[in-house]
Amino acid sequence: MADDPFQRRFAADAALLPHMADLANDRVLVALVTEADYRGASFLDQRLLTDRIGREWKAWDALPGLGPDAARPDYIFHIGHVGSTLVSRLLAETGDVLPLREPMLLRTLAQVAERIDRPESLWSPELYRARLAQVGGWLGRSFRPGQRATVKASSVITAIAGDLTGPEGRALFLHVPLARYIETILAGEASTAETLAQAPARIARLAALVPDFPFQLWQLPPVTRVAMSWLCEMASAARTLPPADPRHLWVDFEAMLAHPAAALAAQAAHFGLAPDAARIDALLAGPIMRQYSKAPEHGYSPDLRRELQAQAAAEHGREIAEAIAWVEALAARDTSLAALPIHGR
Repeated sequence: MADDPFQRRFAADAALLPHMADLANDRVLVALVTEADYRGASFLDQRLLTDRIGREWKAWDALPGLGPDAARPDYIFHIGHVGSTLVSRLLAETGDVLPLREPMLLRTLAQVAERIDRPESLWSPELYRARLAQVGGWLGRSFRPGQRATVKASSVITAIAGDLTGPEGRALFLHVPLARYIETILAGEASTAETLAQAPARIARLAALVPDFPFQLWQLPPVTRVAMSWLCEMASAARTLPPADPRHLWVDFEAMLAHPAAALAAQAAHFGLAPDAARIDALLAGPIMRQYSKAPEHGYSPDLRRELQAQAAAEHGREIAEAIAWVEALAARDTSLAALPIHGR
């Protein structure tokens, strides 16, 4: 690395974002971004690659590992549609935090991990572990000393959360009670379509977590598939981010909305940030709480969220009750699921 100017710059400069991987050709697309790009982006995915963003494919092995002493990011994990982008935006303003929202390389790692023991795996387990550590170092870079990178992962990344955080990493895990989750998903056509599209992969993951899993996807009606998605991500988190571990802060987003100042202060403290009460009050009174976090040009609020949930509950009451009963029955027969906060706490 000492003789390669690009490697030296990449190791130190967060402006060189390893954006996405091409597994078939073992290469990484490196994009040139600004701190403002990071802070503004709701997703570090294809939508980031506008015409003004320079980028170049590099062989994976041409990018350096940063070693065991490199800074590693903090993480926000979640079950999907539970305020993770909002929390990321709020935390990014409580201190000198560099937010990375849903970097695509983590999806690549999750896809590799899913297949690591199968014949079609492109990577060996040893290569997976080496590159997992490499990516953690890449995502932990910042623009200046003292700045802390915080990754908001996509919901499916919870399956490898324990691999990412390692023995020292701190993580936040956002969830909601089952009924609120179902109502939130059903309140939007896009969220419903997305959740149903992810159902095959999630039922496969759930079946791997639950001994003698007795169902196939075709047996489940749509609303029960949404409930199954909640159960999959919650069961995954219980295994990879056990709440008894003080490195993992589990947060009920509905409870956070009821007491946002105390919740945000606790989350900031968990990540070693120390905003004063006036700063938190100003953030909660500002525009972040009145915008749709994934698309800030659109208005949104906790009150509107509750209205949409209530509407979904009224329209789908019977199906929601059946879906909750399905989860409760599974939890009753499997001790690993019995401790999950189905009804919140």
